[in-house]
Amino acid sequence: MAKCKQKTHKASSKVLTKKKNGTLTYKKSNGNHKTNKDSAKQVRQRRNKGILGKGEASRLKSVI
Repeated sequence: MAKCKQKTHKASSKVLTKKKNGTLTYKKSNGNHKTNKDSAKQVRQRRNKGILGKGEASRLKSVI
């Protein structure tokens, strides 16, 4: 009899990506269009990937 495996949480796996070192990254929101109201600094900072915090990462690594 095979062991029961935990299913992948599809919504989380579509949003988060796991890097080689184990950190989870995600794309920041509100950076696609209608950015003329925001400052250049805000638009520039949203271009970079966000890194998930330590506590949330340890909780979500098992479901991805």
